[in-house]
Amino acid sequence: MNETDQDALPEAAKRVAQLLETHGYAKPIVMLPASGKTSAEAAAGLGCEIAQIAKSIIFRRLSDDAPVLVIASGANRVDEAKVAARVGALGKADARFVREQTGYAIGGVCPIGHATKPVTLIDADLLALDSLWAAAGHPHAVFNLSPQELVAMTGAPVVDIAARPGV
Repeated sequence: MNETDQDALPEAAKRVAQLLETHGYAKPIVMLPASGKTSAEAAAGLGCEIAQIAKSIIFRRLSDDAPVLVIASGANRVDEAKVAARVGALGKADARFVREQTGYAIGGVCPIGHATKPVTLIDADLLALDSLWAAAGHPHAVFNLSPQELVAMTGAPVVDIAARPGV
């Protein structure tokens, strides 16, 4: 991983850097040498635990086509039934829907700064961690933050959305 001169960032990551500044966030965006499209790839590139990757997953709410953003621990699989119980029936979001609704490509969806404000939920398991890494608008760009900063930036409720096998 390397801290990149913010002027050298890809356009979407520059937008995120500027947005983060408005939230009082002062740390630089980090560019991964390899893709961070999966939680395992991002964790390997950062030298952190997979659980510390705050992955952004977009769904489409069936009743009104609203984007639904679930920010989950990289170690967790999202239980779609738990999410649907809170926000309504869900459908899959294809790459075009994700790009149009968020302004980001899949693998680079930042928790903030979306083209259309999504309905957002945060995985309660993230609050047990000291440090998180989230996508910064590009599949290779990430930023480090605390769970409390994530909650403050998004204003989203913290809920149990993880699939718990055998429960």
